[in-house]
Amino acid sequence: MGSILKLENLNYGYIDGGYKRSILKDLSFDFEEGKFYTILGPSGTGKTTLLSIIAGLDQQESGKIFYKDKDVAEIGLYKYRRNCMGIVFQSYNLINYLTGVENVILAMSETDNKIPGNKQELAYALLSMVGIVKSKADRMIHKLSGGEQQRVAIARAMAANVDLIFADEPTGNLDSETELEIVKLFKTLAEEYGKTIIVVTHSDEVSKLSDSRLLLKDGKLTTI
Repeated sequence: MGSILKLENLNYGYIDGGYKRSILKDLSFDFEEGKFYTILGPSGTGKTTLLSIIAGLDQQESGKIFYKDKDVAEIGLYKYRRNCMGIVFQSYNLINYLTGVENVILAMSETDNKIPGNKQELAYALLSMVGIVKSKADRMIHKLSGGEQQRVAIARAMAANVDLIFADEPTGNLDSETELEIVKLFKTLAEEYGKTIIVVTHSDEVSKLSDSRLLLKDGKLTTI
């Protein structure tokens, strides 16, 4: 499997009480296609910051990020976010006044990537793939359980026809049984559909099921 995302000497920090606190220190790492990664580390080490940077939501102070050997800065952060990756949040970040299927269709309209076939049919198919049947796909978001909303969020992340999916504590609001179901879904997306999944988590149970467990410590990312 080839590299899909390459981090090269990333640096990032902020001023805290008059002192510069470094979060990322010449951090380099290669993420491979079709693998499920989890990033662990104590609170405050910068896991969410790192995810925000590699998802194009924030910018590093120095260093480069390459997506399929192309510099993300040259692709442009807007186009990178729009066409190259999807993201799943702990709080779902779905639009409550829309149904599940409408949330997924909306994501299809926000990419330049080609969406094969009928958008509505594809949206139902994506939702079915993540365990949301049509009757639930047609419900308003607020009428779905937390686990169901997270499944919709995963389908939405996939809707733009991308190969790279990020998730920030995606099981943090879920019970242990639902957490396991969501993690198994990530494994399926990696193993059967070739997606690269990068998940920030505090959960050892989640990380144990990933293909590669990474630790963010002292500004560096290492395999554990």
